[in-house]
Amino acid sequence: MYRSLRRLLFQMDPEQAHEWTIRSLKWMQANPWIKNSFQRQMTVNDPRLHTTYWGLSFPNPVGLAAGFDKHANVYPGLAALGFGYVEVGTLTPRPQSGNPKPRLFRLLPDQAVINRMGFNNDGAEAAKASFTRLPRPSIPIGINLGKNKDTPNDEAAEDYRKGLNELYSCGDYFVINISSPNTKGLRDLQHAASLNSLLAAILEKRDELAKKYEQKRPILLKIAPDLENEEVEEIVTIALEKGIDGIIATNTTISREDLSSPLQKETGGLSGRPLVNRSTAMIRRIYKITRGRVPIIGVGGIFTGQDAYDKIRAGANLIQVYTGMIYRGPSIAKWINQELLELMNRDQVSSISDLVGLDHQ
Repeated sequence: MYRSLRRLLFQMDPEQAHEWTIRSLKWMQANPWIKNSFQRQMTVNDPRLHTTYWGLSFPNPVGLAAGFDKHANVYPGLAALGFGYVEVGTLTPRPQSGNPKPRLFRLLPDQAVINRMGFNNDGAEAAKASFTRLPRPSIPIGINLGKNKDTPNDEAAEDYRKGLNELYSCGDYFVINISSPNTKGLRDLQHAASLNSLLAAILEKRDELAKKYEQKRPILLKIAPDLENEEVEEIVTIALEKGIDGIIATNTTISREDLSSPLQKETGGLSGRPLVNRSTAMIRRIYKITRGRVPIIGVGGIFTGQDAYDKIRAGANLIQVYTGMIYRGPSIAKWINQELLELMNRDQVSSISDLVGLDHQ
C-alpha cells in the first residue's frame, strides 16, 4: 500500500510531504481507536528483542532518529508505529526558522536525502508544553539538543544547559548534537579543547538537575561520520573521561562519494543508503575504543534487518532509522524487527544483546 502512497508523496515537495505526514500523525494520535489499531498491527512483541540500557526498557532495538519530530508534537503517533524508542528534536533554547527553502532534497537513484534544515524548531519552551499536553508512550523518548545558530561557539555550552534545564523532566535520555553540518561552525565543537569544556559544563548541569529531580538522565554524544580515525579516538576518549553515557554514530555526511543523482550538488547533510557502510565502519572503530563501556546507538543508511544486524554486530546496542522510513514506509520498524528475528533464528542467537560487538570476538 505504501508504494502507491509514496508515488503521491514523491510528487510533492519533500518538505511539504513531511508536513503532510506530520498532520496525518497528529490526526492518528488524536483518535485512540485508530492509534491502538496501528500499534497492534505494527508492534513486534518478542522477548528476544528486548534490551535494557541506562535503566530504560527498550521493547526492541529499532528507534526513530531525531529530525523527524522536530517540535516534539507527534511522538505518541510515532510510538504507535512499532518503534522501540523515539528521539525528538533537534530542539534549541529559542525558536528558530532554520535555513532558507528549498532545504530538503530526495536523491531517488541513490535512495538518499540531502537536508540543510538548520535546526528549525519551535524552541524548548514549546516542546515542554507538548510534553505536558500529550500522552506519554510506554517506550523511551529521547530529546536531541542543539544550540541556536546565532549563539557563538564560546557560549554554546549555555545553550545546551538551557535546553537541558527546560526539558529535563520530559526526556528519558538526552543527546548533545554537535555534529550537524547545517549550523555554521557547529562541528568545530567536536575539537578536543572545545569538547572538553563543553561536556564538562553540560554534565555539571545534568548532575545538578539529577539532585533536584532525584533522577539521573543519561547524556549521549552524537558525532559526525566525516572524522579521521585519530579524531574519533580523541573525541571518544574525552567523552569517556568526562562521563558521557553513550555515543550516537553517526549524523549525516558531507561526503558525496558514489552518488548518481544530479541533486548531489546541493549543500547539506546526506543521509540514506550511501551512508550505510561509512556509519558501520565508524561504529566498529568506536566499539574498539569503548569495548562496551557505554552503549552505542548506530544510525546511518539502515533500510533492512540485515543493515541493522551488521551495525549491532559491529558494536551498536541500539539502532535508529529515518531516511529508510521515507523509502520503505511507516512499517519499517516492524519489518526490520521481523527480519532481525529471522537472522537471529538462522544464526541461533537467543537474544539481541548477544549480537552486540560479535564481530570483535
